[in-house]
Amino acid sequence: MASPPSSEPAFDLNPLTMAIVGGIFILGIVLGIVFSNNSTLSTSESVNSVIDFDNQAPNADICAKFGASALVSETRTFMTLDPKMTLISQPKVSWGCVIRHSNWAVLEQKGLLSSEDMKQCQNRLNTFGYTGDLNTDSEVNCLYQDKSRRF
Repeated sequence: MASPPSSEPAFDLNPLTMAIVGGIFILGIVLGIVFSNNSTLSTSESVNSVIDFDNQAPNADICAKFGASALVSETRTFMTLDPKMTLISQPKVSWGCVIRHSNWAVLEQKGLLSSEDMKQCQNRLNTFGYTGDLNTDSEVNCLYQDKSRRF
């Protein structure tokens, strides 16, 4: 024979239990709001169009006229031999600009490239890119175009 159904509730919802569950629920909502506000970009950092993207590049007017704006990702790789491991740093992302081959003179006129730099980079069919302001703190690199990856 089946036992008669129990008249006791499955969970004891006394005021203390309801207060604890309510507190956890409220805490979850507050933490969700805090984390979502910290993870969104401010309006000055958001990129909504190609024009906004181009305006974020260092020396935006020079970059638009002589090259293309870019996001630059820098990481460092550490390789140990004992034990054998490879470790990679968190990427540092900044705004940059890639200068077209025909416009390298812009970088040379600002004293950022020597004729030897240009000769070495040209021999490998590369181009130059920079981060930072061209007038104060730029870093110029010879760049290799990876033709195997297009997006």
